[in-house]
Amino acid sequence: MAASQISLVFSTLLLFSFLSLSTSQPTSFRPKALLLQVTKDASTNQYLTHINQRTPLVPVNLVIDLGGQFLWVDCDQGYVSSSYKPARCRSAQCALASRSPTCGDCFAGPKPGCNNNTCGLFPDNTVTRTATSGEVAADIVSVQSTDGSNPGPSVTVRQFLFTCGSTFLLDGLAKGAKGMAGLGRSKIGLPSQFSAAFSFPRKFAICLSSNGVIFFGDGPYVMQPGIELSSSLTYTPLFINPVSTAGVYSQGETSVEYFIGVKSIKIDEKRVPLNANLLSINKTDGYGGTKISTVNPYTVMETSIYNAFIDVFIKEAAARNISRVASVAPFGACFSRKNVASTRLGYGVPTIELVLQNENVIWRIFGANSIVQISDDVLCLGFVDGGVNPRTSIVIGGYQLEDNLLQFDIARSRLGFSSTLLGRMTTCSNFNFTTKG
Repeated sequence: MAASQISLVFSTLLLFSFLSLSTSQPTSFRPKALLLQVTKDASTNQYLTHINQRTPLVPVNLVIDLGGQFLWVDCDQGYVSSSYKPARCRSAQCALASRSPTCGDCFAGPKPGCNNNTCGLFPDNTVTRTATSGEVAADIVSVQSTDGSNPGPSVTVRQFLFTCGSTFLLDGLAKGAKGMAGLGRSKIGLPSQFSAAFSFPRKFAICLSSNGVIFFGDGPYVMQPGIELSSSLTYTPLFINPVSTAGVYSQGETSVEYFIGVKSIKIDEKRVPLNANLLSINKTDGYGGTKISTVNPYTVMETSIYNAFIDVFIKEAAARNISRVASVAPFGACFSRKNVASTRLGYGVPTIELVLQNENVIWRIFGANSIVQISDDVLCLGFVDGGVNPRTSIVIGGYQLEDNLLQFDIARSRLGFSSTLLGRMTTCSNFNFTTKG
């Protein structure tokens, strides 16, 4: 076994031991899955959730960052908790947080976020691409369990690791947000900590909408009226970018974001001509490839991919007698609503197909996820130009994810995806958040 594999196994066992001993539920109840409710902020198009944290417990509103490294919250203002524990230098918590955490003193403390002899990381506002240093700490976190159909009893992790951020990091986040919930594949991301605390599979599923849901653990994932979704997922490999995509990182760190292998793009069966090299991750510098993001509101494409993509879409729209109109920022292709029918899958426009590992594995994007209504008369293609030589060639954004169930199986490094749930007569808003009586 390679040294890196031994290190990963040791770190996983350490996380399991640390968190499983820090839960406070009776041994008679061990949840099989956990649940977070999702809302969408209309002014920023950011997806929000909340957890209960601290002693006494308070609700903390957070922006969801699918590729975020960890939970970070503002500790500068209003962080009061009798159970807050800073992670001391060279402690097990520091070893879990990073293979090379910073370590030092803070002479303005002691207080949450500022203590001597503590280790630190770099909380990152991935919306504004701003990062700073922050103290690593542990505190109580409480979330609801679920059986896949309804919420269950709340469960508690007594020493949930997170990083303290500064108030200025909240700039650009939705009103009321106090930090970001990182769902990345790091050892202290929410999925890894929850699975270690309760010994369930290291996987999670997101289902975004104006009122969506995140599941931690395995299915079932049941939406009203009694539609179970996990059995109908299509699977594709998840890839690890060998170069970190975080705002601040050390040499040799890999990315904790979720990359998939898009091989080609079709629109109404017409292949988009593009440079296939851009679809692969460059192993030297980490550029290229396709990742999934909840921070980007719309899918972003490298300029040459974007131009080829909208050219084919415009031609196929014209074949349906759909007329192009003046662009509306940030979108580059807009259309008259005249002659565009409404269907069960959204507006009747050309179907976009992301071809994955082979021609039989396709993520289809219909009008509900491709078209943004600007006014009564104008519709725009909800994809934007990412410029020349971006870090990642294609970033699949939140609008394209809505009303799709995505299961991220970290242990098996694969993504399960449903394509739109509208075809199954349900949506991501249809989870029953009413607790059984």
